[in-house]
Amino acid sequence: MLSIMTQTRQCAGAALFGLSLSVAAAPVTVIDVFRDPNCGCCTKWISYLEKNGYQVKDHLESDMHAFKQAHGIPERLSSCHTGIIAGKFIEGHVPVEQIIVLEQRDDLRGVAAPGMPTGSPGMERGGVREAYQIIGMTRKGGDEVVASYKAQ
Repeated sequence: MLSIMTQTRQCAGAALFGLSLSVAAAPVTVIDVFRDPNCGCCTKWISYLEKNGYQVKDHLESDMHAFKQAHGIPERLSSCHTGIIAGKFIEGHVPVEQIIVLEQRDDLRGVAAPGMPTGSPGMERGGVREAYQIIGMTRKGGDEVVASYKAQ
């Protein structure tokens, strides 16, 4: 007969083993990133995404303007690169927190960090951050502020 301590250890070990299997089996979210081959900040944003658990498929595009037009991304939301996740767009240096919001909201077609705001992911510069907003584009074509970041 096993002692209570041995039984407890076996149960704890089985629970941890089961937990590690469930974590290992969790699907990885894929983001396709389309960028100009000469852009350095885009690769920094890709690294940021990978560090935050996303699998990135990197696509080099010779004409990003045409790519954005073909995918219905308005110029007012334009930035240097475009991510596509589950058929929705991520335009520019959008933080992971707003990518998660995008995944959860069926009413949004995409999110954008218009321009290339200093201090956004991939645009870090020695702790300096300018104020910027993440804009969500609704399925009806309207814009809404999804998040605001203060200057530092």
